[in-house]
Amino acid sequence: MDIDFSKGDGLVPVIIQNNSTLQVLMLGYMNAEAFQKTKEENKVTFFSRSKNRLWTKGEESGNFLVVKDIQIDCDNDTILVKAEPKGPTCHTGSTSCFKEETAKGFVYELQKTINERIDSDDQNSYTNTLYKRGINKVAQKVGEEAVELVIEAKDDDANLFTNEAADLMYHYLILLKAKGFTLEDIEAVLKSRH
Repeated sequence: MDIDFSKGDGLVPVIIQNNSTLQVLMLGYMNAEAFQKTKEENKVTFFSRSKNRLWTKGEESGNFLVVKDIQIDCDNDTILVKAEPKGPTCHTGSTSCFKEETAKGFVYELQKTINERIDSDDQNSYTNTLYKRGINKVAQKVGEEAVELVIEAKDDDANLFTNEAADLMYHYLILLKAKGFTLEDIEAVLKSRH
């Protein structure tokens, strides 16, 4: 990666984005040394303009940003880091420094949790227990939830309808895992149809 640090007197802006939800978490600055340390340690390190030194996000709070992907813009003077946050990103306790608390994109966090519970063979997890019962039981549960959603769609109780829709989505994610697919795979199919 050939980053042009000269345009900003040795610093380039760095946008941090949640790798799962794609929510923008914060903006910081890196110099060449901070960028190198970020790549080596797989934790986001900035150059702090106020402290005038390298600063690894989470070095005091433990709320590190674990690097999943690094991209450079077309002018080679801005960095995009997709990261997995280990706790709140903002020092205020918010998910994002832009104070945007949203459920948008949470389904990817849920997909990750489902995968972790299954992959770790969590014996206390309903998710894992259902998964281990086999594809027929998982598919049957998706069918049951779909029927319940249809029934609630015919009535006017928004709470029951949204809860059944959530149940269907949750079990659908387990079915995708059981079949070896992800939401991204389904999104790709939908995009190809667009």
